[in-house]
Amino acid sequence: MPAPLIFDAHLDLAMNAIEWNRDLTRPLAEIRSREAHLRDKPDRGRGTVSLPEMRRGRIAVCVATQLARLEHDAYSPVFGWRSPAQAWAMTQAQLAWYRAMEESGEMVAITNRATLEAHLALWRDADDATATRLPIGYLRSLEGADSLITLDHLARAHADGLRALGPAHYGPGVYAQGTNTTGPFPPRGLELLRVAGELGLILDLTHLSDDCCRQALELYRGPLWASHHNARTLVPHQRQLADEQFLALASRGGVVGVCLDAWMMIPHWTRGQTTPQSADLHLTKLVEHIDHYCQLAGNARHVGLGTDLDGAFGTEQTPQDLDSIADLQRLPALLRARGYAESDIAGILSENFLRFLRTALP
Repeated sequence: MPAPLIFDAHLDLAMNAIEWNRDLTRPLAEIRSREAHLRDKPDRGRGTVSLPEMRRGRIAVCVATQLARLEHDAYSPVFGWRSPAQAWAMTQAQLAWYRAMEESGEMVAITNRATLEAHLALWRDADDATATRLPIGYLRSLEGADSLITLDHLARAHADGLRALGPAHYGPGVYAQGTNTTGPFPPRGLELLRVAGELGLILDLTHLSDDCCRQALELYRGPLWASHHNARTLVPHQRQLADEQFLALASRGGVVGVCLDAWMMIPHWTRGQTTPQSADLHLTKLVEHIDHYCQLAGNARHVGLGTDLDGAFGTEQTPQDLDSIADLQRLPALLRARGYAESDIAGILSENFLRFLRTALP
């Protein structure tokens, strides 16, 4: 029997292709070799994601982002752009890359239930040899809304196939307060929620401040998920999902994707100092976050994978037993060892998010 299909709810593929200058169609070893001499990014020579590796790991479908934040003078932990027009232009460059991947047969856009089911039918019974020739399905999400010059631009993005929206990223945003900030949605953000609801977009709670997250859960009547969040109870930080937030999301039928960024997996991680070896970090830590959510919900129906494995970090900040995104296939054995039934494992790997999309997509 072929290995199970995996759904990854958060990858920054286009950011890596455009801003990191990575040809993701090439073998991972080649990508690492080409950039081993570079020092401009912390993950140079240590990336874990490429399209061939996704096929090898049977990651048949992913949520792939467009990401271009503004650079705020008071808070700039990551690079941003100086104007919404520049940020919008970057998202359009990223969109052009996705379109080029479609034209070359490397990827296929998932925009409705019909395209989802047709794509899954291609993958479901494919053996490993066949899988190496299949396209990766992707559902496009906008991570952070800073690039929306006006809300008409959100309608344009939706018409172009955008199906999910996370209003915030790190720090303060134009439309929402993000990670490491406090406060509610500004008036423009409340209008963003209204328009997103009218368009039927999936709202991503990831990166929202606690105040904004509370408002989103109260006000947004459309579908909700948290694409890449670990459990705050296990690793205390505002970037993580608190128990009450998870339970509120689950009560709405939402799903949370657990993330493989090391500092979100274990407490007391210091970037650039702690290593997977010094912290004895393995994939079992991710299983602990999965299990925490399942115990809270009383079932395994509201958790999946949102790895963020190409989110500006590589093997310097992933578990020791994960060298490539294909190593997600180690998770079924770890979940079995934890006592999870096969049906629950299938749900965590893909079916929970797929069930969500069968009602959330047009």
